Amino acid sequence: MRSYSIDELTEEAVEKIEERLAQKGWTGSIKGMYYVPIPDDLLAPEQREHLEPCGPFFLPLETGDGWVRLELLVRARQILRCSCIAYANPALREHMIDMLDSLIKELDIAV
Repeated sequence: MRSYSIDELTEEAVEKIEERLAQKGWTGSIKGMYYVPIPDDLLAPEQREHLEPCGPFFLPLETGDGWVRLELLVRARQILRCSCIAYANPALREHMIDMLDSLIKELDIAV
């Protein structure tokens, strides 16, 4: 699995990140799992075509004991298996990594 990970975080830092993710409404059904929505304009062409039957699309973000991991596999809310489930394209990958880095910077977390 391709992912972007940030580790060696303090417990307080992880809690701050989790609080902010919850404030944004990205909480998943499992503790420590969040669903980061993807802007439609960054979706691949096939994902745009499948937006109605398969979407909305998101990247999973997981928190744990001293770490945060953003999976780079685009997933869909409505379906588990489809040809539109694919790794993030370069523009999306850059956007989402920058988003996570900015969130951590906003929270004044040293990494």
